[in-house]
Parts: sequence; C-alpha cells; structure tokens
Amino acid sequence: MPVTTKYYTHFVTQSGRPAGAGGGDEWSGVVELLHPLPRTRPSRELRALLAQNFDLDSDDIRILHWSRLH
Repeated sequence: MPVTTKYYTHFVTQSGRPAGAGGGDEWSGVVELLHPLPRTRPSRELRALLAQNFDLDSDDIRILHWSRLH
C-alpha cells in the first residue's frame, strides 16, 4: 500500500458567476496525495488538482489556506 501525503485545504470555487453575484462556494477538508506537493509553487499544483476534481479551470480555484498534516 503506497504512503500518502495529507494536506488540509480551505478554498473557494468560482463557477463563472460575477464576483458581485455571490460568485462561489467555500470548501475545506483533507486532500490525500500520492506524492508531496513540490517545494516550488505548491499552491499552483494544489489548485490544478482541485480544479480537476471539481471539473473547473484552475483559475476558478482560490486557496485561502493549506497546510501539510503530519
């Protein structure tokens, strides 16, 4: 069984609605990855993974907070 790396993440998604129109949903939880996030630009990688799971563009994800769980 592979060892996973867990991260707590708190983020909002934009679903094409204008920012003034209550544009988005807020999420938080644990994300489990097979490999640790890279040291350079980790939030970009995390945004891409979250966007893929939510069927959104990575520009539609805004990460408010993330941290590695030990």
